Amino acid sequence: MQQTPPEGDWRVWAFLGGRGAGKTRAGAEWVNHLAARGIARRIGLIGATLHEVRSVMVEGASGLTNTMIARERPRYEKSARRLTWPSGAVAEMYSAARPASLRGPQFDLVWADELVKWREAEAAFTMAQMGLRLGPAPRMLVTSTPSGRKEIKRLIAGPETVVTRAGTAVNARNLSAGFLSSLEQLYGGTALARQEIGGEILEDDETALFRRAWIDAARVRRAPRLVRVVIGVDPPVSTGPRAAACGIVAAGRCAEGGIYVLADGSVRGLSPGGWTGRVMRLAEMYEADEIVVETNQGGALVRELLEKAGAGRLRVTAVHASEGKRQRAEPVALRYERGEVHHLGPLSELEDEMGLFGGGGGGGASPDRMDALVWAVTALGRREAVVRVREM
Repeated sequence: MQQTPPEGDWRVWAFLGGRGAGKTRAGAEWVNHLAARGIARRIGLIGATLHEVRSVMVEGASGLTNTMIARERPRYEKSARRLTWPSGAVAEMYSAARPASLRGPQFDLVWADELVKWREAEAAFTMAQMGLRLGPAPRMLVTSTPSGRKEIKRLIAGPETVVTRAGTAVNARNLSAGFLSSLEQLYGGTALARQEIGGEILEDDETALFRRAWIDAARVRRAPRLVRVVIGVDPPVSTGPRAAACGIVAAGRCAEGGIYVLADGSVRGLSPGGWTGRVMRLAEMYEADEIVVETNQGGALVRELLEKAGAGRLRVTAVHASEGKRQRAEPVALRYERGEVHHLGPLSELEDEMGLFGGGGGGGASPDRMDALVWAVTALGRREAVVRVREM
């Protein structure tokens, strides 16, 4: 089975799986098994943030504290970020956003979750591997959704790495009845289905408008001082779990003209009140000056909803899509090719949409995140007066 550790002599096990493929459960059961029997004694648990380590790897329904029989269950000290098994094995929690915290600790076992979401992926993964130096055969498990990110490709190409791939269907008996069908409704017939359901790594489509290599080359860890911040919004035309996502992207511009994509806050399945609230939270977080929202569907209502959500102090600019998506995106893609647009850390779902958009294999999925990005970057391309300087 894909959810059991591979046989043979290996140092890193990369379990790449589609949504709901059982990655977290596999990781938790393997770590619990080794810790309960004293095979592993010093364990590192690493996630994109400490919140994700706690909520997914430790406290989640498939996490370490919920996948063990009572007599072997670890004692969880939340404030100390530590778990201790009756065998004496100890696991400590780390955030990949702080690679320096991994400098010094030593492990005989590391579980690293969702590498695709790590902001400081290269530095944190390197530090984790350097700490894997206790015992006769220290090992690491990486559980992640697949992606074309260079860190994922480097991981699976490693000489000491064994790779397990699993689609969502392998875990179908443990999923709710409508989960698979909802995924098929969402991604069916698109290239992205191969990644999100099939667990495959998608390479760049050479006919697509954007290139992952451009994004990787211009990626930054920190944005400079910004003179403008805009929230781009591509609203859904309906609500419910099968509706398109509401694209919400925050981006800013520095005095020299460089554009920095700060966050992807896109959401799916929320009511109008829900997604407008998300827009306003992102606007507040990044001290935005303007909200740029597509109003092809119900323009007056969209503006009214945003004003009710608290947008009165901000400029709300309604834009109407009179051109096709590709025509609107082409000038933005040119900025990416020139290295003028920088992503602040990984924005995996947005970058997956960008890497497929306009290509022959993109299918019919609505690129809602990319649309929001295009509106934001286009607005920032207008040279306007400096509003105020902010440090990100």
